[in-house]
Amino acid sequence: MQNASVNKSILTPVEFLTRSAFVYPEKTAVVYKDKRYTYREFSERVYRLANALKQRGIGKGDKVAFICPNTPPMLEAHYAVPMIGAALVSVNIRLSRGEVSYIVDHSDAKAVVVDSEFAPMVQSSELPKVQTYVTVCDIDDRISIENSLEYESFLASASPEAPPTDIDSEDQLLAINYTSGTTGKPKGVMYHHRGAYLNAIGEILEAGITAKSSYLWTLPMFHCNGWCFTWGVTAAGATHVCLRAVIADDIYRLIEDEHVTHLCAAPTILIIMSSWPGAADVKFKTPLQIMTAGAPPAPTIISNMEKIGAKITHTYGLTEVYGPHSVCTWQPSWEGKSDAELASIKSRQGVPYIVTHYMDVVDPATMEPVPRDGETMGEIVMRGNNVMTGYYKDPAATEAAFAGGWFHSGDLAVMHEDGYVQIMDRKKDIIISGGENISTVEVENVIYGHPDVQEVAVIPVPDERWGEVPKAFIVPKPGKNPTAEDIIAYTKEHLARFKAPKYIEFSELPKTATGKIQKFKLREKEWQGKKRIN
Repeated sequence: MQNASVNKSILTPVEFLTRSAFVYPEKTAVVYKDKRYTYREFSERVYRLANALKQRGIGKGDKVAFICPNTPPMLEAHYAVPMIGAALVSVNIRLSRGEVSYIVDHSDAKAVVVDSEFAPMVQSSELPKVQTYVTVCDIDDRISIENSLEYESFLASASPEAPPTDIDSEDQLLAINYTSGTTGKPKGVMYHHRGAYLNAIGEILEAGITAKSSYLWTLPMFHCNGWCFTWGVTAAGATHVCLRAVIADDIYRLIEDEHVTHLCAAPTILIIMSSWPGAADVKFKTPLQIMTAGAPPAPTIISNMEKIGAKITHTYGLTEVYGPHSVCTWQPSWEGKSDAELASIKSRQGVPYIVTHYMDVVDPATMEPVPRDGETMGEIVMRGNNVMTGYYKDPAATEAAFAGGWFHSGDLAVMHEDGYVQIMDRKKDIIISGGENISTVEVENVIYGHPDVQEVAVIPVPDERWGEVPKAFIVPKPGKNPTAEDIIAYTKEHLARFKAPKYIEFSELPKTATGKIQKFKLREKEWQGKKRIN
C-alpha cells in the first residue's frame, strides 16, 4: 500500500483487522456453532484467502462475488478481497437464479465463492467471465458446481502470512452492492475505502461498541456490507457472533449463551422476536442494544422490544450511503417522558451521524429546505464521505441520483422544529386521495396499535371516485381473528376518517431477505391493467 506520507495515511477498513490482530491476538474474534477463532486465527484465515485468490490470478481491479449467509467465510471476504485491491460483490442469497446470474455477470466477477446451499443458483454456463469457483460446505458436503474448489482446502493451499496490500487510494473501489431492483434491473452501488472506513467508525460511535461487546449477526452481511458493521465490530476489537439463519429460538439462545450486547435488525425481525412464544418471559440479563432500520418502525414495535429489556436506536439510510446515515440521537430533555411518548419520538429517523454531517429535507423542484414545522413534506437528500461513488456502468442513473449536488433518497419526510427528520413515505407510496396526501406510514403506525395485528402494509389502490384510496394488508397475531370492520373502525378512532383504509385484506406480506416489506409487489397486483397517475 502506497502509504509513505508522514502526516497522512490511506483510510481503509482493511487496517482495522491489522490493528485488532496486533492488540487482541488471543481474544475471541468470531463465534460460529462450535467454532471459535481468536483475532490471530481470524487474521490468518483472511490472509490465506487473500493469498489463495492471488494464486488464482485475482488482483487489483478484479471483482469477487460471494453468495453466502452470515458465516465466517462471508466475514473473511470483507478483508481478504479488498486487501489485494479487488472489489467484493456480496450477493443477496434470496434472489432467483436469473437475478444472481445478472449480478455476477454485470459486476464482471472473475471468481465466485458460494455456500453449497445456494450453489444451484450458480450456473457456470451463464457466467462466461468467471474463472474460479469455490464452494463453502457448511451444511452440505456436496459440491454441485463443475470444477469448483472446496473453501477450506482453498484456504489450506495458501500462506497464512499477510500479503502486501494493494490499495493506493482512498477512492479505490472496495465493494459493489446491488440494490433490490424493485423497478428494472438491480443497480450496482460502488463503495470506496474511505467511505467504508468512516461509516464503520460511525457505527461503533453511534452504537457504543467496545472491545467488551458481542455483536450478533441478525443483519445480512450482503446488505450494505452489514451496514459496515463487518468492519466496525473488528475495529473495536469486539466479537462477531455469526448466525446462518434468523430463527427466534437461535437468536434468544445466542443472546444468552454468548452474552450478546448488540445486534441490528429490520422492524420485521423485531416483530419475529417480540412475537416469539417465550418472549413474555424474557428479561435480558446483559443490556441489549438494538439498532433498527430498513423501514420506519412503528412505536408499538419499539415499545414491545423495550419491555423485554432491549434499548432501541432507530437509524436511517440506504444502500447508496453505506447503510445508516442518520440516527435518532437521545436527548437529555426526553427524560421523564412516558413510554408512549418516547416510542413515538424514537421512531423518527433523526439527525446525521457524527461522521456524515449533511442531510436535509427539501422541495425536490427547487431544492430549497422545507419549513421545520413537522408538517411540510419534502424529499430527504444527503451528501458526504459515505455517499456512493455512483452506479456501476450506469452513468445516467448516477447523474439523476446526484442532481443538484445532493444524493436524492426518494423518501418523503418532514423536519421537526428540533431538526429531527421523520419519514412519511416513499415518493411512490404516498397516497393522493381526492387531492389529499395520505402517508401510508402514518396509517400503518396506527394499525400496529391494534391488539390483534402483528404486521401491516398500506398501499394506494384505484378508486373511481377518489382516484386512489388506502388498502391495508394485515397479518393477524397467532390465534387472533380481527375483522375488516374492526380495523377500519379502530383506525377512524385515531385518524381523520379519509385516512382510514377503505379495504382490508388478511394475508402474508412479501418481503426482501433483509425483512423489508415489498410494497411494490402488492401495488403491482392491485394496479394490474390500470395506470396510476401519481
